[in-house]
Amino acid sequence: MTRGRYLSAREAAGELGISVQTLYAYVSRGLVRSEAGEGKKRNRRYRAEDVRKLKERAEQRREPGKVAEGALYWGAPVMESGITLISDGRLYYRGRDVMELATGGSIEETAALIWTGELADVRGIFGVEPFVFSPRYEIVRESVTGISPVEAFQILIPLAAIEDFAAYDLRPRAVARTGARILRSMAATAAGAVVAGESVAETLQLGWMPEEPGGVDLLNAALVLCADHELNVSTFTARCVASSEATPYGVVAAGLSAMQGAKHGGQTELVETFLREVEALGDARTAIAARLKRGESVPGFGHSLYPDGDPRGAGLLRLTAAARPRSPAVALSTAVASEALDLIEERPTVDFGLVTLARALGLPPGTAIALFAMGRTVGWIGHAIEQYGSDLLIRPRARYTGKQPADPPPQS
Repeated sequence: MTRGRYLSAREAAGELGISVQTLYAYVSRGLVRSEAGEGKKRNRRYRAEDVRKLKERAEQRREPGKVAEGALYWGAPVMESGITLISDGRLYYRGRDVMELATGGSIEETAALIWTGELADVRGIFGVEPFVFSPRYEIVRESVTGISPVEAFQILIPLAAIEDFAAYDLRPRAVARTGARILRSMAATAAGAVVAGESVAETLQLGWMPEEPGGVDLLNAALVLCADHELNVSTFTARCVASSEATPYGVVAAGLSAMQGAKHGGQTELVETFLREVEALGDARTAIAARLKRGESVPGFGHSLYPDGDPRGAGLLRLTAAARPRSPAVALSTAVASEALDLIEERPTVDFGLVTLARALGLPPGTAIALFAMGRTVGWIGHAIEQYGSDLLIRPRARYTGKQPADPPPQS
């Protein structure tokens, strides 16, 4: 099915294998949403998301095996989780609207909510003394220079895992405290080993922009908006690793490896490159058109789960614009977003929002994906806690499509 937001009546009926009249009946029953289209005729158009869900239900009844296979590719839910809900274009952590969490609290409070279900549990998790690593760890940490924060995480997290014996305690409360230690150590690494602040966001502010304490709120918002997003590729990877009863350090290391891919967190680097193209050309529309002519995508726009736009991307752009209204980076991103909506009818994703925030604050290279990684670590730990509690090994089966073995020779 097309990844566009809307289908015509003929396209929707064709996808479902029904008549247009039956489609109208589905609309009257509230199974498919429709609205008037643009243009003089204003023909009605139908939500592709609703059509996809109906199609999946029909296929599940006919071929449950096929649905299980397709579920791995933006299909039907395959696993239960009580952490994140994506519904009607909005995002919730344990029933709390994410934008409210991002503008009214800290990443520590969000972590407590995701890990224990209670915002007020933050003191019990983060209020303990920080873990003291060995001189060997500190020597390695001080020598990790000239690389991005995420690359530094990948070097230091396995080393920290060797020293933190408490991480082998996989009871929920213990895992939450291990998660707090991991998150703090990542912040210190990203910030360049400055004196730790009272919070993760403050530690980052002291390292990245010490003269601008007002940046703490924006950094907190970015971390909260990145904390979790259901079963994306890095989170599913993290859950698979947790199902083997690897420690939380192993879970986070696995999540980081998956997150760096160009189709996931690595999108931030593609967005950075794209915005440099726009700056070089001096015109957003020309830069987007050039990519379309070359058959290339426009990174940072369009999300399959949000037909009307990624609320995280919109939220980050709105908060950044409010904090830095005269920033050239904000002006550039606003122009790009306007032209993208006009040319390809897509809105900014969280990746575009993160890059805009980093550019507006004048942050060092690689900080957009670092914010993504630190925020998402909260989600990985939350999913690990759920997976440890299930005591189940994630082990799907594969449908063999290779060469069949030869028939065994007859017995003599």
